[in-house]
Parts: sequence; structure tokens; C-alpha cells
Amino acid sequence: MLSALVLVPALGGLLSFFLRPAPWRRALLLAVAVGHAVLTVATWLRTPGPGWGGVLRLDALGHIFLGVTSGLFLMAAVYAVGYLRRESPGAREDFVEGFHFTNAPEAVFVGCLLFFLSTMTLVIVSDNLGLLWVAIEATTLASAPLIYFHRHHRSLEATWKYLLICSVGIGLALLGNFFLAVSATTPGGAHIPLSVPQLVQHAASLHAPWLKGAFIFLLVGYGTKMGLAPLHTWLPDAHSEAPSVVSALLSGALLNCAFLGILRALQVCTAAGLGSYARGMLVVFGLLSMGVAAAFVIAQADYKRLLAYSSVEHMGILSLGVGLGGAATFGAMLHVLGHSLTKAMLFLLAGNILAAYRTKTARDVRGVMARIPITGALWVAGLFAITGSPPFGTFTSEILILRGALEQGRFAIGALYLALLAVVFIGMAATMLRMAQGDGPAPSAGSPRGESRLAILPPLALAAAVLAIGLYIPAGFAAALHSAAKMLGAQ
Repeated sequence: MLSALVLVPALGGLLSFFLRPAPWRRALLLAVAVGHAVLTVATWLRTPGPGWGGVLRLDALGHIFLGVTSGLFLMAAVYAVGYLRRESPGAREDFVEGFHFTNAPEAVFVGCLLFFLSTMTLVIVSDNLGLLWVAIEATTLASAPLIYFHRHHRSLEATWKYLLICSVGIGLALLGNFFLAVSATTPGGAHIPLSVPQLVQHAASLHAPWLKGAFIFLLVGYGTKMGLAPLHTWLPDAHSEAPSVVSALLSGALLNCAFLGILRALQVCTAAGLGSYARGMLVVFGLLSMGVAAAFVIAQADYKRLLAYSSVEHMGILSLGVGLGGAATFGAMLHVLGHSLTKAMLFLLAGNILAAYRTKTARDVRGVMARIPITGALWVAGLFAITGSPPFGTFTSEILILRGALEQGRFAIGALYLALLAVVFIGMAATMLRMAQGDGPAPSAGSPRGESRLAILPPLALAAAVLAIGLYIPAGFAAALHSAAKMLGAQ
């Protein structure tokens, strides 16, 4: 089953390059997304055994990240069908910020989307840290053409920046794997495989200084892909210039994959008795990322870049939650789901706004609730959800992280955490509420009339999900979150 989760989207992506009729390609995209979701649900009902000779394995952490990735991809695939009908060559020439351009071939877009799903799945189910490194690098290669979809100079610049900075990060992570391999060499010359369960089992035999160095490189390397400051600079450009459906997957799913790589390293450090060392570094990077994001969120002119800096903030929240440990670790695991659902919803809504107003400049967008009312209502709901307001699931997770800090007597960290959350709320509310209110300009020629169901149903479903987990967390899902937190050292 694990092999099918990886191979089905990969084969679908390959097939999409040979399907000439566009409706067939779109049907293939939906079919693969549904099939992947069905297989994911099956793994929750019955955990599959190892695959590919034991290098694929699904544990409690993997269950959570796989469920989030598969669910988000299904929503993105539904949205993408309507997006491709509107943006495909021959439908119309698009216009963004003064640049006319013809869209890239749809086959490349659909194929790379499916390859992207396959590589993200491989990250999640990889048992071996070497294979996980390869899979994270593969996500970069699969997603780069998606960022360059619109073929204008800003998307080209964003794509090269994404490739360059993430390549530096993945190079540092490779060095971290080398350090880890050295630490896993016993005095007798035997080598412990880079399998996470085996490293955890033999953690007492690992050489601590080399393991500390390995964690530093893995944190900085994968933290670059995750969007942790100060190596986050690719993220605002890539998220802003990519099609909105791609931005939803980059922020809601890809960043989680890099976070999972850091969590695997944390598992090994915790088992080796270096948990406090690793968590201390996570706290520092978490607060730094929140602070950098708060500074850039204030008076941000581009609403897609605003959402991108919000992702930097929330990656900081995840890092801080895991770094604090205890109840905060459970909160971080819940926040993975809450942030992914909300940010994907907001990026899809940003796509609807961009289609209606033909601009990413926030000051030129007014009266969203009057002109496209469902999108406008969800936009305001998404604002309160992403800033951790009740009754949404992000409120619960952020409160749990605060509780973790206070229970440990780390009041300064708790106060700084609250202050940064308040700054981000003020900055995002000032921009997003102004966009939603007032009377907007008259519809321009060529802008879509009304709101299509394919553009509304996915963000509506995501909004309902993040609201639902704020009101009630099912016992089975809560148990999975507790199991994942326990793997990271939480009691």
C-alpha cells in the first residue's frame, strides 16, 4: 500500500504528458487525487506494513502528515480543474500587474503537480534518513516548474531563487546526514543504518558531538526549505508568483515535509539524551521566525506575500511548540493541521480575488464581500482562523503552545509569543479587512462573472474543517496526535 501511495501519482504524472485532450488530463488529476485520498484513509483504518524492503514505513507522525497532504491535494485538484479551464491557453490571455503572458502547457502543470504529490508522499513514508533527503530534494525539482507556470520575469526570478536557496539548504542537510553517519559508527567500526527506528533503538551508542553537529546542519538545511528565518527569503517570492493553487500546496503541504525532516532528527536526539539541546535551538529559530514575519506583515502591499510571511510566522510557531515540549508538542501537532487547512484556504481565496481584480496589490482591492460575497466571507473567516481566533482549531493549538510555556515557568517566552501574535493579527487585519469592505471598482473586461462552484467548494470545505477541529477533536485523531507527540519526547 505504501508503494502504491508513492507510485500511483508518479505514474499519473508520467501519463499526463501523453494525454492530449485537456479534459482527460484534468480527469486524471482528479482520479489520482481521489485514489490517493482513498489509500490514505485505508492506512488510518489499518496501518500498512513496511514497503520497498523496509525503507518505507508509516508511523504516528507519518499518519498525521500523510492525511494533511492527501486531503489538501484533493482540494487543490478540484480547484485546479476550474483554474485550468480559466487560465489554459486559448481560454484567454491573463493579466497580472501590467504583464500579459500566455500560460505554460497544461500537461507540464498537471504532470508536475502529480510528481509533487508523489515526492511529498515519499518524504512522509521514508524510514531511512538518506531516502528522506533524496525525497525532499525531489520535491524541489517537481515544484519548480509549477512556480514558473506563468512564464514572466518575476516568476522566473522567484523560481531561480527557490532553486538556489533550497539547494544550499539541501546541501547543508546532506552534510548533516554525513555527520549523522559518522556518529552512528561504533568504536568497533560497525555502522548503524540511517533508519529512524534503528537510530532510536541504538541511540545510546551514537557519538554525541557528531550528533549535535548533525542536528545543527539538519535544522538549518531543512529549516531553509521549511521557511524558518533567516533563510526564508525564497518563500515570499515563490508563494507570491506561483499560481494560487500551487501556493496552497507549497504552504499547506511542502513546508510540513521539511518540518518532518527536522522532527526525524529530533527523534534521534531525544533518544540519545540530547533533547534539551535540540529543543533549545528550535525555540530560538521559532521566535526569530515569528519576529521576522511580524516585521514584514505590517503594511504589506501584496496580499499573496502577506500570506507567505504568515507562513513564516506559523513555521516559527511549530518550531517553538516542539521546542518547548510537553503540552506544547501536542499543540504543535494540532497546529500542523490547523495551519495547513487555513493557509491553503486563504491562498485559494487569493486566487479568486486575483481573478476578479487582476492585481495582487492590496490597496487596489476593495469591496470583496460585495463583489464576490462567498469569497469575501471566507476571506474574513480565514483572517480570524489564521490569526488564532476562537472558535477555530488554530486558537486551540496556539493556546496549548502558550500553556506549555507557562507550565514550564518560561514566562518571558510566553509574553514574547503573545506579543508577536498580536502584531501579526494587527498587520493582517489592517490589510485583509480593508480589502473585504467598501465598494470595489467596476468589473474589468475579461474578469470572471460570479463565483464558480469549483472555485468556492474547496476553500469552503477547508474552512469547515478548521472550524470543526476547533469545536471538537475526535478521540481517534486526538490519540494519533498524542502518539506523535510522545514520539518527540512529550509525556
